[in-house]
Amino acid sequence: MGNAGLTRHLVAGAAAGAAGTTALNTVSHLDMAVRGRSAGSLPEEAAGVLADLTDPRTWGVAGWVGDAVPYLGYALATVATFDLMRPRRR
Repeated sequence: MGNAGLTRHLVAGAAAGAAGTTALNTVSHLDMAVRGRSAGSLPEEAAGVLADLTDPRTWGVAGWVGDAVPYLGYALATVATFDLMRPRRR
């Protein structure tokens, strides 16, 4: 792979990451709107994080879906964007 090929792959990867991050943010904000929740205050609560961890074994279906859906959106957007931007072999 020459420099041009490497550059194309780097650009495709960066674009895929940006698309995935945008999808993750969008799905997360939609989830907050649907559930009527405000944004998290992680920076303010960073000191108490260890004391406030939740136990996934106690989550119901809604908790698992609410946690998994944003990351699934991230994965789908990232893979789709990278696949669209990759040069096709002939």
